[in-house]
Amino acid sequence: MHKLGSTRENSINLQIVKAILKTFSEKALFLIFDTIADMPHFNPDLDNQQLPESIHSFREEIRIADGILICTPKYVLSLPRSFKNGLEWTVSTTLLSKKPVALITASGEKAQEELNLIMKTLEAKFNDNTTLLIKGARGKADENGNIKDEETTQNLKNLITHFLELL
Repeated sequence: MHKLGSTRENSINLQIVKAILKTFSEKALFLIFDTIADMPHFNPDLDNQQLPESIHSFREEIRIADGILICTPKYVLSLPRSFKNGLEWTVSTTLLSKKPVALITASGEKAQEELNLIMKTLEAKFNDNTTLLIKGARGKADENGNIKDEETTQNLKNLITHFLELL
């Protein structure tokens, strides 16, 4: 499973993922994909046998995963372009079709709506129980991956429990 989304080195999204790792590391192996910023802009002309190595690696990580955990911020009411770019590199594949996903959006309702729509379009496997919007996320975790808000802690536990049931 992978964390995708923010390009910020020590983002709140990474802290949320660290909290999930602490809680669920005995139930699942989580790998963090943190090179989303290194991927070239989507170009259909490159989506062939000469695929850039970063895209090939990205697709391979998705292919071998039993499920994908996405934790993304919102920027200007939308998904970060670097993250959406990564998703665009999967459109010509069936990598996310029927793949279980858990979707966490930090602070943005419009970004969450956009992510849900994209995941439906890519035919990912998710439901209301595997989707979470964390409003005011920045104040709910510390730099060590400790969630400071009990409601958020419980919501994350519920989300991951339901996600693991999809696998």
